[in-house]
Amino acid sequence: MLLDPEKTLFVRGATPVLLMAEAPVHAALPVLTAQDGAVPRCDGWSIVPKLTLCVVDGPGDAGLVVPAMVAPVLDGSGGSLRPGDMADWCADAEGAGGAVVLSLDALPETLDWPHLLSSGTSRGGFLPTLA
Repeated sequence: MLLDPEKTLFVRGATPVLLMAEAPVHAALPVLTAQDGAVPRCDGWSIVPKLTLCVVDGPGDAGLVVPAMVAPVLDGSGGSLRPGDMADWCADAEGAGGAVVLSLDALPETLDWPHLLSSGTSRGGFLPTLA
């Protein structure tokens, strides 16, 4: 499945985040329950962060591809949000050994991390990169 890059937001940081709206894998991902901000690992899922394409792969036939080169990227690594670069996001994901992937009904107007991680409306978790 191909996910429209306009339905994604890549956020840079020590642990990078991929936000997805209307993702075809939404129901296949676990409901996110991040106790005290600790995001659980998604068993059976992985991510392949590349400059041109980002692959989110799940168990069985679950998975999707994002045309990453044209997807929006925010740089949250310095504490403030500003436009970012996909190559830097990929480097963050490689350095962290994966990324937090959150599937939502719609992309949020503002990044309220406590709400996104504990409201019970997000699905996903930490996806490791393929070795």
